[in-house]
Amino acid sequence: MKGRRKIKYPHLVGSKWTSAGKIMGWRHFQVFAREDRKGLVFARLQSVCAVEVNVWVNAKTLKNRDLWEPGWTALGEMAPDPDAEAQIQ
Repeated sequence: MKGRRKIKYPHLVGSKWTSAGKIMGWRHFQVFAREDRKGLVFARLQSVCAVEVNVWVNAKTLKNRDLWEPGWTALGEMAPDPDAEAQIQ
């Protein structure tokens, strides 16, 4: 159809992501909102474990597998975080 723009990231809202490193103490996030600004798409990620933790990221960064994994990855499946505190055994 003429005059219609293609929507970037049509399935962004509701998608689940695991951060490669902790963000404000958390790794598992879900997209609750999106916003288009000057040709860029931003996603509001909310921590699954702490709903008061919200961050806005450029949706393009979610494609970077060094920063984000799609879905929720169990901690045992993730590479060790060099910044993580030592665990008491």
